[in-house]
Order: sequence, then structure tokens, then C-alpha cells
Amino acid sequence: MKIALDAMGGDAAPETPVAGAVRAARELPVDIVLVGQQEAIEQSLASYGQRPSNLSILHAPEVIGMEESPVASVRKKRDSSINVGVELLRDRKVDAFVSAGNTGAVVSASTLLVGLLPGIERPGIAIILPGVKGDTLLIDVGANIDPKPLHLLQYALMGEAYARCVLGRSRPTVGLLNVGEEETKGTDFMKETYGMLEGSGVNFVGNVEGHDIFTGEFDVIVCDGFAGNVAIKTAESLAHAINVLLKRSLKMSPITRLGAWLARDAFKQLRKEVDYAEQGGAPLLGVDGVSIIAHGASTGKAIKNAIRVAYDSVRRELNKNMVDAINLYSQHARS
Repeated sequence: MKIALDAMGGDAAPETPVAGAVRAARELPVDIVLVGQQEAIEQSLASYGQRPSNLSILHAPEVIGMEESPVASVRKKRDSSINVGVELLRDRKVDAFVSAGNTGAVVSASTLLVGLLPGIERPGIAIILPGVKGDTLLIDVGANIDPKPLHLLQYALMGEAYARCVLGRSRPTVGLLNVGEEETKGTDFMKETYGMLEGSGVNFVGNVEGHDIFTGEFDVIVCDGFAGNVAIKTAESLAHAINVLLKRSLKMSPITRLGAWLARDAFKQLRKEVDYAEQGGAPLLGVDGVSIIAHGASTGKAIKNAIRVAYDSVRRELNKNMVDAINLYSQHARS
């Protein structure tokens, strides 16, 4: 298996992507192609001594910045690390592409250059969120902010397939993010989506609310990209605020500092459970290839785990399972 990694993507590129690639090359049975400015990549690799034999470099002279317009930059910067990496995926020279770069550019390049799976109208970014009772897949978190009900139905089908073949859930539950649990809640758009999900054949359990996202009671939660993006950005901000406030409170007195020291193992475990680096990357579901989007602030560990997500998605034939789910729904709808 061969995976292309955008070596110029992320807040600390190319150092962080290179660090993650080296770790992944040593731990996973994959060949990794570092795509980006060769000289800068070589300099970052120099600090690791002997380069792993399953690690190579493909020169791409241009870089798409985080602040650049996604569609315009993809069209103008044909030799960017994102474009070159996605073209490798399109031409089947690699099995997956991973990037911590400009999210909009990765979505645009993957959609325009690789295309969508048969029967899919819009791709969706899926993210794994930790919960009290287990992980939950939330889709979409930013790829499509103005969807149609059909798009959310397709997200449900793809998310259910991901939960089955990658997360190992035998019969995943699917919920629709709304402002209330009752079937009559929400806009006409939400009510129409609810009706389509009810007749889709997935294990649809109805509407869920914002407070349900982190309970872990639902395997898949479907929403539009606007609501999903606001939800995860709010969660990131809240997690940071709690971390700062907790540290401040624990330093208030010798007693609280002693309590913090005694509970240090519990704090370490908590940090691990809520650390996005453990999940690594978010799959862009619906494109005709495995495209993984990592956080711009990813660490080397997060990049390594994003490559692992790509590896798992390929070896478990994620796209085939999603196409099968779409075809099964189409047959069900015609009958």
C-alpha cells in the first residue's frame, strides 16, 4: 500500500508532517510519499539519520497557504503539494492522500480532480469524537454548508458504512442533529431529511440534540457542514477553556497542588481520551479515493495517526462498502 502525504500542509510544515511520516514508516506496513518542496523536506529528514526505505520524496514547488481561497488556489497553483498529491490519488499511483493543509483546498482538489463515488452528490468530512460510552462519527463538519436533504441521507449511508467496516460496529445507530428530539422539530429542511432517513434502511433512531454529541450513545450523527463545523469549533474552544481553568484552580493552594499530583495518572488518561492526535485525521467521505484531512495544528503523532486512518480505510475497503450501501438504498427506493 502506498500513501501520499502533503509535506507542506499544517502550521509547522514540513517538520511536523515529516516527523509523522517517519513514525508511520517505522510502525505501519506502508510506503509513504512525501509531497512538497524537496530541499525543505530533505533538511527536515536529515535530523532522523538513516531514512526508512519505505519513505520517498516527490517534488512539488508550490504551497497553498491556509488563508488562500480554496477553489482559486487549486486552479492557479497546479504544482502545489495538495494538487500533486491528489493527482497521484486520481491516477491510482497511491492508495490514499493525507494533508493537514488548507481544508477547503483539499476538499476542492479531491472533488474536482478525483471525482465522487457513483451515486454521491456531495462529499462530507467525518470526524470521530470521544464520548462517555464510546466514540461517535459526526458528518459533515465543513465540506458542505448548504446541503439538500438528499446529501444528508447520503452522509448517513456513508457514515453507517464507515462505522461498520472501519469502527467495527455491527449495526450502527444513526441520529440527525436537530433542535429537539420530536419528529416535528426543526425547519422544513430538517423535517424532510428526517422522513428520508426514516425510509433509508439505516438504523435511524431519530433526532438528537447538541448535548447528545459526546454521550457516545449514537454511532453516527448527521448534520449540515455549517452546524457541524460550529459544533466541533465550540468543542475545541471549550476543551481549551476547561484545561486553562482547571490548571488555574489546581494551583490555588498547597492542598490543591497535592491533589493534582495524586491524580496525575487520571489526568494523563483523560488527556489521552480527548486528544485529537489519537484520532489523527478526518476522512473526506464520498470522493473516489481515500482522502484524509488532518488538523492544521497536528503534531507528529497526529500525522502518524492520520496515515493510520488512511491505511485502515484502504485495507478495509471503505469506498467499496459505501458504494454497496448507496446501491442497496437505490434498489430499496425503487422497489
